[in-house]
Amino acid sequence: MTQLWHHCHAITMADGRYSLITDAALVIVDGRIDWIGKADDLAAQAFDAIHDLGGRWLTPGLIDCHTHLVFGGDRSGEFEQRLEGVDYETIARQGGGIVSSVRATRETDFETLYASAEARARLLLAEGVTTLEIKSGYGLDLDSERRMLQVARELGKRLPVTVKTTCLAAHALPPEYAERSDDYIELVCETILPTLAGEGLIDAVDGFCEGIAFSPAQMRRVFETARRLGLPVKLHAEQLSRLGGCQLAAEFGALSADHVEYANDDDARAMAASGTTAVLLPGAFLTLRETRVPPIEAFREHGVAIALASDLNPGTSPVLSLRLMMNLACTLFRLTPEEALAGVTLNAARALGIDETHGSLEVGKVADAVAWDVTGPAELAYWMGGQLPVTRFKAGREVQS
Repeated sequence: MTQLWHHCHAITMADGRYSLITDAALVIVDGRIDWIGKADDLAAQAFDAIHDLGGRWLTPGLIDCHTHLVFGGDRSGEFEQRLEGVDYETIARQGGGIVSSVRATRETDFETLYASAEARARLLLAEGVTTLEIKSGYGLDLDSERRMLQVARELGKRLPVTVKTTCLAAHALPPEYAERSDDYIELVCETILPTLAGEGLIDAVDGFCEGIAFSPAQMRRVFETARRLGLPVKLHAEQLSRLGGCQLAAEFGALSADHVEYANDDDARAMAASGTTAVLLPGAFLTLRETRVPPIEAFREHGVAIALASDLNPGTSPVLSLRLMMNLACTLFRLTPEEALAGVTLNAARALGIDETHGSLEVGKVADAVAWDVTGPAELAYWMGGQLPVTRFKAGREVQS
């Protein structure tokens, strides 16, 4: 099927820049972009369908490259604790934090997990998200991790969104392995990862490298297992302290290092050399009332791609808006609106290893796009809250959320 999209201003995000084409036209063939340019330059031809976009601004579909969207229960009580001055690490050591979500998730059946995850996903889709990464990590045993990843796969089947799944079994130490973290890493490497990879449930492997989670040596073992299984890796790194997670991620050619508040110039240099994307998570930064800002200037200087994500999770980033993260990245981290848009399009695609097919409006790429009723691209990061009117296209087809 051949379509014409016209009467729009296209913000292509090629090379991570606005790359504006005014009065643009796009030819879409079988769900991919076959031609893009000024409407006046389009050769006369027949189309099966024509979409007049009404003079709106067209961007690539938004990509949320770091979410923990599937979970049971909530942690609003911890929100109250933090407001009373209890810090994240203390809550975690008291049996709260990730472990409390593990208890709730293990007790929740597939259909209930799916229903709650779908409701959250639809809110993200409604404001222009066309691709989601979804991590496991609230199961921490084989059956529960499997159930979470099965829910994620099912979301990709039932909803008009591409879902990439990440196994985050090395997220926290489950209570039954208290004081036996090496034994748990053995379970992850010898049972959980090989089994779930064999079942086709894993697109990438992640872990939490932090004092309250796992050491660089333990994460090295997880990464070596992922490498043997032919899976790319990602890492929660340098969020609360600097343990060398970014260097480890770079050594293994990780798709991304995420959070990275405590990363430094050496880390930025290593990430640039390995092509590892820095994924910033301003929702968690705000919720935890952190003050250590990621080294944005070092990332810029060394050419590290900067992505943004919601980090949607029940404890430290109960975020249901990727556009709000664009605003916070500009306000808290001093990104430009152009960098923020790149962070949820092309650079987010890089963080998922799909930038050859997604993340920008270029010939050959999947026609995932959003038409916005705005006066210019900066508005996407300017508004805080509220839903801008959008028309969402998934692989060339107009879809509802």
